[in-house]
Amino acid sequence: MAARRLADRFAEARARGFVGRRAEVERFRRILAEGQGAVVHVHGPAGIGKSTLLRQFGWLAAGAGRPVVRVDAESGPTGETGSGGLAPGTVVVVDLPAAVPAAERLLADVPDDAVLALADREPPPLAWRTDPAWQGLLHVLALAPLPPADSAELLARRGVPEAEHSRVLEFTHGHPLALALMADVHVHGARHTGQPAQPPWVVSTLLAALLEVVPSPLHRAALEAYAQVLVTTEPLLAALVGVPDARELFDWLCSLSVTEYGGRGIHPHDLARSVLDAELAWRHPARRAELRRRAGSYYQQLFADGDRPRQRTVLADFAYLHRDSPLVGPLLAPVSAGPAGTARLDALTVTPTREAELPDLLAMAERHEGPESAAVLGAWWAHPAATWGTVAAAGEGPSGFYVLLALDAAEPAGPADPAVTAARAWLRGPGGLRAGERALLVRCWLAGDAYQDVSPVQTLITLRLTHHYLSGLRPALTLLTFADPAFWAAGCAYADFERLPAADFTVGGRTYGAFVHDWRRTPPLAWLDLLGARESAAEPLAVAPPEAAPLRVLDREEFGTGVREALRGLGRAGGLRGCVLLRSRSVAARSGEQAGEEERTAVLAALLRETAARLEAAPHDRRGYRALHHTYLRPAGTQQRAADLLRLPMSTYRRHLAAGVDRLTEELWRHELEA
Repeated sequence: MAARRLADRFAEARARGFVGRRAEVERFRRILAEGQGAVVHVHGPAGIGKSTLLRQFGWLAAGAGRPVVRVDAESGPTGETGSGGLAPGTVVVVDLPAAVPAAERLLADVPDDAVLALADREPPPLAWRTDPAWQGLLHVLALAPLPPADSAELLARRGVPEAEHSRVLEFTHGHPLALALMADVHVHGARHTGQPAQPPWVVSTLLAALLEVVPSPLHRAALEAYAQVLVTTEPLLAALVGVPDARELFDWLCSLSVTEYGGRGIHPHDLARSVLDAELAWRHPARRAELRRRAGSYYQQLFADGDRPRQRTVLADFAYLHRDSPLVGPLLAPVSAGPAGTARLDALTVTPTREAELPDLLAMAERHEGPESAAVLGAWWAHPAATWGTVAAAGEGPSGFYVLLALDAAEPAGPADPAVTAARAWLRGPGGLRAGERALLVRCWLAGDAYQDVSPVQTLITLRLTHHYLSGLRPALTLLTFADPAFWAAGCAYADFERLPAADFTVGGRTYGAFVHDWRRTPPLAWLDLLGARESAAEPLAVAPPEAAPLRVLDREEFGTGVREALRGLGRAGGLRGCVLLRSRSVAARSGEQAGEEERTAVLAALLRETAARLEAAPHDRRGYRALHHTYLRPAGTQQRAADLLRLPMSTYRRHLAAGVDRLTEELWRHELEA
């Protein structure tokens, strides 16, 4: 309820603070009064007030008793709908970067008396302006700077004395965002003497003036910090600026004219963000890199803490930190575009595929990959090794899908599939799977319209699969497949997925390329560390996984040899130094992957003793434990003395000892696979 009341307060304040645009408002009132269908297209440059005008349209429509649905950059579709879709007379306010395509999709479903109001930086498409079908339906509103009288009214409402108005108007030329910023600058006591001609330069100069007079260095740090991340919350802001409580700083950011509010936090206007980021990039690049590093650490902690409800959404925040990378930035375009771009992701969801959706999904596969590929994929439906996910927007049919296959070292029965045949052949070789491990093969992924090109569907699938790797399926290896591996090679290399030609396969005359990541060598948190280090590196691919030394991927025989080696060294000073198990996953999981040899030695010794103690508690293993105890854990000195303490003949003692070592190795191996 508190969040709802706060949202109402924001809406009321915005309505009260609305200034000017009388002709546009009056035209919209007439459209509402006519009660007929209409598309109102508002366009103009950044910061000219498009979103402000659309919010006013929504407020006017609600005041007139019309149902209002908002499709904006943060919340996605909200509002009232009837049981059969949108209610009659609905006003749909579309404030998205891709407003025109969104409006075109909505036109097929809205009632004939609905009004669509949308904003864009460019005029409406030529087809809209020349097609007779649009005549009488399309209303184009081109926004210009505010006239002097409206500009003066805006300044007066923001507390700027009348004596200052002429100077401010001469400087801002009626640009609404510049006027609002100038009011902020005035409130904080700064003065401006320049005379830039273009609105972006106006905004840049005003933000620079504001930076000079913020209340404290901490406030400046807060302003710089929230320009680096996708959305800012109070706890994140505290982590970025290094304070225990960021309430006052967060409230101050909320008071700025450049701050916009969303469902998950606040963020600066896109033009303001660009200026703040560019200013910090040339003035203090190390500070900029450190802010992004702190943001990455904050997001990683959510995975370390197992906060699954937030992990899925925070992946977009983590990906946004890599927006400037020439290798992966273009591949994450919807996220890289900021809060406006993520709106297209927010409108999409991934759900387990229902059987009723299967014909549509296979039709997509056949359209893009051919009938043979669709038939192979269809054979995996309902197979226990397969996981299907469908991507769709609310109230619409499937927009895309993916199929995952869980593979182990065994050779279970399954559909004849060249992809699985190639993957299994490699998984049986060196570096592949050990007994008890499994690999995850991303067998197929695609968007219905864009196939495997960069798109909101592709980005959402990428984020969802990443969530699987980090918190859900936890495979030993992940294999990705692409129809155009050359296009994705740079992005995969950045994400530590190596090209794997041995797992390439051909279906229907098309060859698909494979990439692999070994989670045993670079596990999830180390992988996130690696991406964080590569984000700020001049040569990202030169940054190796952040490990003190590489972890060993041991097979069952090597592991058993390591256990016997560790037992022999357990009772001697320095006896565990150099033991192969010090670089095992079991030890790294407890000590941390950056721990030194001394700490790892202590962890290995404790692991051996704790596992042996569990054998003592099991009646069937107790005899083996006793032999282990007197031989290695608290050694009697010689095997003969150990046999004497146990009152056993040497042959029986050795049999018990061998059984104890085998059981200890078995339990430790199980722990290694789980780690």
